[in-house]
Amino acid sequence: MEAFEKLVQTDLHQYLQMMHEMDAVLPDAVDIENKWQDIAPTYLNDGIREFANYPTAALGWMMYVGMAVAQFWDRNWQHYQQIDIYRTLRSPRGFDALDEYVMEEVLELNNFDATEALVSECAARTLSNLRRQRIEPATPEAYRAFVAALHQLYLMGAFVQLHRLGYHMERMG
Repeated sequence: MEAFEKLVQTDLHQYLQMMHEMDAVLPDAVDIENKWQDIAPTYLNDGIREFANYPTAALGWMMYVGMAVAQFWDRNWQHYQQIDIYRTLRSPRGFDALDEYVMEEVLELNNFDATEALVSECAARTLSNLRRQRIEPATPEAYRAFVAALHQLYLMGAFVQLHRLGYHMERMG
């Protein structure tokens, strides 16, 4: 599954660079990466259930979670690292409206169009990459591929938000 996750990472990174939403160098965001371990198990309960009927939402919503985590990291990580971030994002409006909640209440965006289009395209690209793997549905391999895809969408969401917040990565030396 490492090769598939790398494929998703490369595809999304190249696309996001082309859209000027990310630098050439990926951030080394240890705090954000470590929070994935807390978020993934709870999110998977919702994401797997929704994937059959709404695959791009099940994938894309994780990108919104990553954006929210980056926003929280910038805002007050001492506080937010202690809480169950995914449940905090999902609880007010439910899974179906998680995207709107993040954009309105966490990112405080006035216009959602650009962010919605970006997340939608990233989710569609990832779904296309998943389907090209020709993995039999409802198998352990399908589960691992879904988790790998979500992991990269989470990270890319966080990296996009860090970039939007003014954090820029450059090669050293």
